[in-house]
Amino acid sequence: MNAKVMREKNGIMYSKTVKLETNPENLKGLLNKQRWEILKLITERPIYPAQIAKKLKMHEQKVYYHIRQLEMNGIVKVVSKVEKKGALAKFYSPTAYGFVLDLPGGDEKAVDFPKSNQIDKLKQFLYPHMTNGRLNTTIVVGSPDPHGPHQVRSRDGHYAIELGLFLGQYGVTAKEFCARLDVDIKAENKINSNLILVGGILTNVITKDLNPYLPIRYLEDRFPYRSIYSEVTGKTYPDDNIGIISKIVNPNNTDKSIILIAGNTNGGTKAAIIAFTRYTDKILGKYTGEDNWGMLVRGFDMDGDGKIDSIKILE
Repeated sequence: MNAKVMREKNGIMYSKTVKLETNPENLKGLLNKQRWEILKLITERPIYPAQIAKKLKMHEQKVYYHIRQLEMNGIVKVVSKVEKKGALAKFYSPTAYGFVLDLPGGDEKAVDFPKSNQIDKLKQFLYPHMTNGRLNTTIVVGSPDPHGPHQVRSRDGHYAIELGLFLGQYGVTAKEFCARLDVDIKAENKINSNLILVGGILTNVITKDLNPYLPIRYLEDRFPYRSIYSEVTGKTYPDDNIGIISKIVNPNNTDKSIILIAGNTNGGTKAAIIAFTRYTDKILGKYTGEDNWGMLVRGFDMDGDGKIDSIKILE
């Protein structure tokens, strides 16, 4: 049975979905220091036993033993399987991010929770941009002033407001501003951080710098660069309302990550923002924790008012 726990941190109330147990036998797998370390390690992202053994400096057979015990007690589960060096590696994740033993009796009160539930795949996708309910990233928008090789003004930076409202459901920012202009990131040489980029290569110079590393990227052979190419299918998409949602390891610092939400035009960027914030389950349906991942969407005006309000996944 699932339940919620609520606690206060720095004056802000947070809620978390946990697994509620009435039988203490089901939680005995937690009463072991090494299993607790394994659980803490796989909480942020699913990994397989060989990785666990390496990171915790444990014998691999011991890791397999502890994983089996945790799995038998319903505390961990296999979330994906990937072939590694000829063998099938099982990636494990907790079945919940908290476990509570419920005693009979006591008062129960109806409450409203200020935070939304964060789906597991969104948690994976946002790592390491968001950890433990705190935003560890910078949202980068294009400058509204003429900038870059073609002196373009950004017309899609305001879409980051929608993104910020969406992310705010799941955590809080650090004390510093979480949004910056691309020219500031460039000038301060902060490109080696966790970055969420909003806007394509014309309006966001950081997107242009990272474009060669993207699995779905802009073709730069002809101005104004309004064609997106997919390495996966070999297809090219020149339509204005095509949007990209992509995640890669930051090539300037492999401990950090880049998320791109952009389009062929500002309409395509809007389509990508709508897709990510309103159709999250659908967009991340096939995401399994990859560090190098991309998706293409097309925006549609379904109510005929001249504004994009719906999307279709292309690949």
